[in-house]
Amino acid sequence: MIDKICAFLTQKIRKEMPDIDDEKAEVINYGLQNLFGEIPKTFIMLFVAYILGIFEWALFTFVALFIYKGASGGVHLKTHIGCLIFTCTFYCIIPFISKYIVMSQIVKYIVIACVWVFGMIMIKLYAPADTESVPILQEKVRKKKRIVSYISFTIALLVAAIVQNNMISNILILANLFQTITITKFVYKITNNKYGYEVYGDTSAEIV
Repeated sequence: MIDKICAFLTQKIRKEMPDIDDEKAEVINYGLQNLFGEIPKTFIMLFVAYILGIFEWALFTFVALFIYKGASGGVHLKTHIGCLIFTCTFYCIIPFISKYIVMSQIVKYIVIACVWVFGMIMIKLYAPADTESVPILQEKVRKKKRIVSYISFTIALLVAAIVQNNMISNILILANLFQTITITKFVYKITNNKYGYEVYGDTSAEIV
């Protein structure tokens, strides 16, 4: 339902503003999807986090991952209830796990290096990881999102390496690792998702 509403609103906007090309329309539709789909889930997730006593850390996780998640994409569950449960679990379990992880500086640097290498490879292979409902087919859009993914992912891990607060470091490492995992082909297969560019036209050869 949300997909249809966003597509309808995008078409209405294009009729009112004829100078909007396919690339800009794609960006508008993507933004509307986030507006109508993600914002309600975010408020519910934060309410759940408040009940669990981890509100500030769940909010930090959400903010810290906002740019990278928006640029790199990832799987979407088939129902809005499923997406809601996944969102709440994702942003609440990361702070919960982070409280119990203690690493020495050298171990932390090794973990960060491994996560960074893994992330760089996965971003090159799959980002931006689109879906059938919100495909990203324009070459320029895909290039921009991939570059933003590289930069935001790297900056987050650099901050994790520099800061002395274990909770912040652990959240940054886990959040970026888990988000990277959600763009992989393995997770797409187990959640019965398909990449949008595979369904509507593979442009990956043009942008690698």
